[in-house]
Amino acid sequence: MTKSISILGSTGSIGVQTLDVARNLGIRVAGIAANTSIDKLESQAREFLPEVVAVGNEEMAKVLAERLNDLDVEVIGGIEGFKRVASLESVDTVVTSIVGIAGLIPTMEAIKNKKNIALANKETLVTAGEIVMSEALKAGIEILPVDSEHSAIFQSLMGNNIKDVSRIILTASGGPFRGKSSKELENVTLAEALKHPNWNMGSKITIDSATLMNKGLEVIEAKWLFGLDLDKIKVIVHPQSIIHSMVEYVDGSVIAQLGSPDMRLPIQFALTYPERKHNNFSKLDLLKCGSLTFEEPDMKSFPCLRLAFEALRIGSTMPAVMNAANEEAVGLFLKEKIKFVDIPKAIEKVMSKHVVINNPTIEDILEVDLWARQIINKMYI
Repeated sequence: MTKSISILGSTGSIGVQTLDVARNLGIRVAGIAANTSIDKLESQAREFLPEVVAVGNEEMAKVLAERLNDLDVEVIGGIEGFKRVASLESVDTVVTSIVGIAGLIPTMEAIKNKKNIALANKETLVTAGEIVMSEALKAGIEILPVDSEHSAIFQSLMGNNIKDVSRIILTASGGPFRGKSSKELENVTLAEALKHPNWNMGSKITIDSATLMNKGLEVIEAKWLFGLDLDKIKVIVHPQSIIHSMVEYVDGSVIAQLGSPDMRLPIQFALTYPERKHNNFSKLDLLKCGSLTFEEPDMKSFPCLRLAFEALRIGSTMPAVMNAANEEAVGLFLKEKIKFVDIPKAIEKVMSKHVVINNPTIEDILEVDLWARQIINKMYI
């Protein structure tokens, strides 16, 4: 079981729930980091007394340092602060829950310093999966999934041989617009898109869930986490979010992991693996679940999922371009500068303009990420 952690993105939804798990289990929190939320960071620092607090915004880091001058804590701004939090000597595991490609560099720093990774940042593997997994193997560290779907697959694989897997089945809630046609999606509002039926998540991930891009990112992440070809990864819509994902074996057996839609459960498992610890979190009552239903995803009304599969098929730098275009498009939608249906249109346009770079380096990935963002902004700003 993990004894000491750092959290990259401690003020976001996953970060806050990770702190709840740490509080519940008595795990030491040695480092915390966030981009701008210094009020929350101050509160967290005063409760958990970490060694280091990092703030992405360097000016805000100076403000927070003044506020925390009565504590024995180091406050560092910018990317160097994030890298410091990711590489603290006293830390066993780094929880990476920063949203977007911003998590890539500090995650690589953690791997370089031989820290186990509790991964809640999809974009790290979406943009640089081959590099990240290769470096993790060299460092001899574990990358443990925090996403409920990948945690479910991880748990359903335990005690079995990956060679015996016929396919993995990622479940999707379908989001708030499940069943709606392309025409019905034309005029959906931001408020409607932010109302997820089952999960309480940050705004960017909630919009990704509404477009089904979240599931597309999870497909790419699963490919790298479990070393499976694309034809062995299936997505089905399961509106109740009780079965978090499944593994089908060559003999026809299907092993599934079930639980309440509470992110603290997969977070805890990532931090206690291979042990399981008692907690006071909500437990699943099968008698109250009602019917569990399944359906094919509608890739016509929700083309983001199709685009993710396409990006993975092409490979190289295309997933990084798709991811960057999505981040920018979602950002524009959150500012109500584009419509919901413009998100996949924008992504597809950028992907069509990209000439892939084979065998990319981290520098190549960061360059195409910037390029894709510039294209999106030229299109809409």
